Amino acid sequence: MANDKKIQLTAEGLEELKAELKQLKTEKLPKVIARVSSAREQGDLSENADYHSAKEEQNFVETRISEIEDVVSRAKVVKGTKSTSKVGISSKVEITLKGKPGKTYTYEVVGEFEADPEEGKVSAVSPMGKALLGKKKGESISVIAPAGEIEYIVKNIK
Repeated sequence: MANDKKIQLTAEGLEELKAELKQLKTEKLPKVIARVSSAREQGDLSENADYHSAKEEQNFVETRISEIEDVVSRAKVVKGTKSTSKVGISSKVEITLKGKPGKTYTYEVVGEFEADPEEGKVSAVSPMGKALLGKKKGESISVIAPAGEIEYIVKNIK
């Protein structure tokens, strides 16, 4: 039975996934299929490293295509909040460690398949995202991390 659970995405996140899907189908998959075909022509497949590498890459690309198609089919586009008084999807939030106001962290709350920690994007379903949603400037949040419970103060909402 297929999973019918809706996946929240911003409009931008959905467009990014659709663009990746198009690139995978029109560019990457045809290239990797050509690599498999070329490697197959080299003869004995049991000891053909090029063939095995190309098949592995083909499997990865096809799996990613399938995953994105599933996400797109179950996507529910959520409008980003325009509010700067309360944290919602697409809010950019500045937080500081409770008791250590000098260091500020900035996160954008996004849909679950848009998260990218390196870009400061946290999923609304992650522990940090859940803790932030609905909070107002000045409120504290508590997040359970591998190192234990960490408390933050919401400094600003953009």
